[in-house]
Amino acid sequence: MRKPFVAGNWKMHKTASEAIALVDELQPKLADLTSVEIVFCVPFTALCPVANRLKASPIGLGAQNVHWENQGAFTGEISAAMILEFGQYVIIGHSERRTYFCETDETVNKRMQAALNAGLHVIVCVGETLEENEKSQTEEVITRQMRIAFNDIDLSLLKDVVIAYEPVWAIGTGLACDAQKANEIIKYTIRKPIIEMYGEEAVRDMRVLYGGSVKGSNAKEYFVQPDIDGALVGGAALKPEFIEIVRAAA
Repeated sequence: MRKPFVAGNWKMHKTASEAIALVDELQPKLADLTSVEIVFCVPFTALCPVANRLKASPIGLGAQNVHWENQGAFTGEISAAMILEFGQYVIIGHSERRTYFCETDETVNKRMQAALNAGLHVIVCVGETLEENEKSQTEEVITRQMRIAFNDIDLSLLKDVVIAYEPVWAIGTGLACDAQKANEIIKYTIRKPIIEMYGEEAVRDMRVLYGGSVKGSNAKEYFVQPDIDGALVGGAALKPEFIEIVRAAA
């Protein structure tokens, strides 16, 4: 059995003081849900204060991006070592990073290698746009993203990787992908390249999440699917509704 995994992507929301207030609101109500791995992925400025709040908590802490170099003249970037001072996780390849900040499949791979080699746990995102979906290119696009993302990633590091299927057209739009369809894509398009690259045993332990307009009202539809192991949650992660989603996973 793969342990359910629910991560909240706070995106560019919450100042440090607001982040503390949200953690203080959510944390006590999540304390008994230890059967689910829970992670808060917060803005860089909130990493330190939230880390202090989570010291005695099983809830994990993550960042939303990482650079592939350890240090250097990369104004505005953050390294794996900087994240590791406070957290254990990082989101890589989110569609908003690909769309607005010109990240590519190749830079996703470089970020993954740097993060995993440094000791971070990675949540790597894949997914197709609405145009690609309507042109029946979902399998082609995701297979490409998967193969490049995992290029030269050692089998021993897979235990530290979680994959998030996030159809771009469903992120922040309220248009959630049908649960059975999402399960089918995860089973045949996301897990298949892992089998081909690493073998059947690797895919049995690999957790794959769904992300894209996940809410308290629809979370259970996804979590009952056999190949969906949890969710990467956006807007609902900033509300008490996040607790409903974690409870559905539990």
